[in-house]
Amino acid sequence: MTIPWVFDLSSTFVHLGLGGTATELPDFEWTADFLDRYEAETRSDGPDGRLVVLSPQEEHWSTWERHPAGEEVVIQMSGRAVLIQDLPDGENRCVLDPGHAVINPRGVWHTSDVLEPGMALFITPGFGTEHRPR
Repeated sequence: MTIPWVFDLSSTFVHLGLGGTATELPDFEWTADFLDRYEAETRSDGPDGRLVVLSPQEEHWSTWERHPAGEEVVIQMSGRAVLIQDLPDGENRCVLDPGHAVINPRGVWHTSDVLEPGMALFITPGFGTEHRPR
């Protein structure tokens, strides 16, 4: 049995996999090489794998993103933001105060404008995320 250790979720992310597994991902990098390796290592979890990330939200996002593999949960931990979803019938703007959450549906483009810097928790499908310029 592995002895659990306490870690900082803002620098060590977690992959939730099949069978109720949770794997720490220390030194996670938002680089193409690292993301390709992460996707290859977790591919057997298919669309049920999830990446758990606690991330500072300090400025408006410069891109839109979507997750074709599944839905994403976003929880505003501190600060305030407007999460913007690009829906077929127009934009949906969700003001997120601390403790508020929103679900980004599968395949829906979304972005965020920061009203007050803070932190957000993301529970995201583990692979297949796409980006486009804003």
